[in-house]
Amino acid sequence: MKILIADDHALFRDGLALRLEEIAPDAVISQASSYAQVFKILNAESDIDVLILDVEMPDMPWLESLKQIRLSAPHTKVIVISASEDSRTIRTILATGAKGYIPKRSEIKVLNNALKLVIEGGSYVPPDLLDNTTQNNLSGRALGVKTLTNRQSQVLDLIAQGKSNKQIAYDMGVSESTVKLHINALLRSLHVNNRTQAVITAQKIGLI
Repeated sequence: MKILIADDHALFRDGLALRLEEIAPDAVISQASSYAQVFKILNAESDIDVLILDVEMPDMPWLESLKQIRLSAPHTKVIVISASEDSRTIRTILATGAKGYIPKRSEIKVLNNALKLVIEGGSYVPPDLLDNTTQNNLSGRALGVKTLTNRQSQVLDLIAQGKSNKQIAYDMGVSESTVKLHINALLRSLHVNNRTQAVITAQKIGLI
């Protein structure tokens, strides 16, 4: 997997690169400090899988840039990480085809899970940054989420802490096979396919 980080602040790029090395240890990570460098890299390498982009780089209007990125690299997943929390801006960014929007103020756990989710093929938008109509569409009822059992809620909290099945089994005083049963039931209840998606969905609808 190839990941391109684009931000005009070197410290942020370097910090994010270190985090990505933990999330996707096999990834080849490159950096760009401007839109000009982004397009140079995309034109030279047609196999960039993920572009993590701060849209507020000064050398080009962000909306025009996003449209050009979509034309230049239609198969590249774009994740926007930005300081802006304007709901109209976020909706416009998503309308260009971006797979995720992560505020720079996000906690490390949220950032990690959001990056994992998009890299694995999902999408992420923090519901509190969208209008009430959109938030209602993200509610548990709208998603058809069933009420979780106490055990499922406990497993969910431990998954969100990054614990393995073995650690969860130890904390709960049950076998690993029992933990797996709880996790499978949890995934079905949340209508997701893996642990990362479960945490992100639970955060969206206020379960954790």
